[in-house]
Amino acid sequence: METLHISSTQNPLIKRVMALQHKSQLRRSQQRIVVEGARELQHCVDAGFNVETVIHCPSLFNPSHLHLAPATQLVEVTPQVYDKIAYRGSTEGVMAIVEPRTLALSQLELGDNPLIVVLEGVEKPGNIGAVLRSADAARATAVIVCDPLTDLYNPNLIRSSIGAIFTVPCVACTSDECISFFKHHGINILTAQLQDSEPYYHTPMCGPTAIVMGTEATGLTSAWRQAATAHIRIPMQGSLDSLNVSVSTAILLFEAVRQRITSH
Repeated sequence: METLHISSTQNPLIKRVMALQHKSQLRRSQQRIVVEGARELQHCVDAGFNVETVIHCPSLFNPSHLHLAPATQLVEVTPQVYDKIAYRGSTEGVMAIVEPRTLALSQLELGDNPLIVVLEGVEKPGNIGAVLRSADAARATAVIVCDPLTDLYNPNLIRSSIGAIFTVPCVACTSDECISFFKHHGINILTAQLQDSEPYYHTPMCGPTAIVMGTEATGLTSAWRQAATAHIRIPMQGSLDSLNVSVSTAILLFEAVRQRITSH
């Protein structure tokens, strides 16, 4: 595996990395993303993603333990160059150019008893990343982002998921497509909403279940409310009427896990 050495921030590869980090249109056209950080890259490699190039600062990171494919290009850069391309304030000295995966609804492997998270119109990459971490922890079947307002491989999303974007199947589609898919496969739709709802712990989640979350500002659209098998809510004991969407999702996911464990 040949190693390239770069000491100039004007190198074309360095300019390409910076552009991929900041331009979603370029990520889509080139079908390449940038993965930064040791944990994130390790999850990416373990999940079998195609890693095209690994860029690292030798004084900060040794890539020998990553078990990279022979075709992967290794690039060593100086601390000055790495500081220039690092998207995050603190990092472990490694990033990579990776080929992303685009998964369609029809390609989801549902298994015998799926547990799926749906996010409708959730915009903040940090929230989606945090939901993916919870989904990984609960061993959810998939996360489906309906009518997405952000790039699923946004650097902030990858960072906030700590690599869970590579470990949890993630699909982007429209709400109508998703609702039709659930109805076809007999998956119960539980919508998190304040109106006309029951406390979440009174709702069965042992069978095939999709937990559907909207934004804190506007909630879910009528399409989801009308398609729902049940409406659920997390009772609020204080003055506020809602939690952050990622916190709410974690609570509901682990209620489903609790019910499934205790039912056996």
